[in-house]
Amino acid sequence: MEALKEADVAVFFLRWRRLPAEQIQYIEDYLKTGKPLLGFRTTTHAFNYPKGHPLQKWNAFGELAFNSPPGWGGVAKHTHYGHESSTDVNIIKSEANNELLTGVGDNFHVRSWLYQVLPSYPIKGSVLLMNGHSINPGDKNAYDNPVTWTGTNSYGAKFFFTTMGHPEDFDQEPFQHLVINAMHWVAGKKIPKNWGFRRLVSNSGSIKKNWL
Repeated sequence: MEALKEADVAVFFLRWRRLPAEQIQYIEDYLKTGKPLLGFRTTTHAFNYPKGHPLQKWNAFGELAFNSPPGWGGVAKHTHYGHESSTDVNIIKSEANNELLTGVGDNFHVRSWLYQVLPSYPIKGSVLLMNGHSINPGDKNAYDNPVTWTGTNSYGAKFFFTTMGHPEDFDQEPFQHLVINAMHWVAGKKIPKNWGFRRLVSNSGSIKKNWL
């Protein structure tokens, strides 16, 4: 956690943690700097402190940091369409030329079961980039929900967030593009138009791979 003191970008992928106060302090100090963040999936319900706990407010970390629902269930009605379902992802037409979507493609499929964040989230002012449509939602009345958005959080920091992030999602090249683009964007770096691996041969003749 001490790395947050020097970090330029913080990436959060948490689920129902109960960190001690001294570790939460590192997170709070980072948020107060207004530096950028990138968040994945279960970070909407990053912490799960019991009612009355001194750190209970951090159960709403998703809302504080990423304009997402403040935890799971509750008045936000934050839920999902079942572990047996998966998701078709489509770019929102008005954002088709957004640089964050460079190389991503118009649509793709991920293993993640769709999170329901509407109607109250993402918080007004967020920029919605992609919608998800649940496949095999069981007996639930599924409707499209945003799966990727950006914005400015309650600390004045810019962020990128996606409710995607099932382990199998990272095998999908469109999702890989999205993550690489997002990391460049939050860090204030130019998003690469082309990317991949290139083979380099060292002086010793061994082959190395460098990320482009």
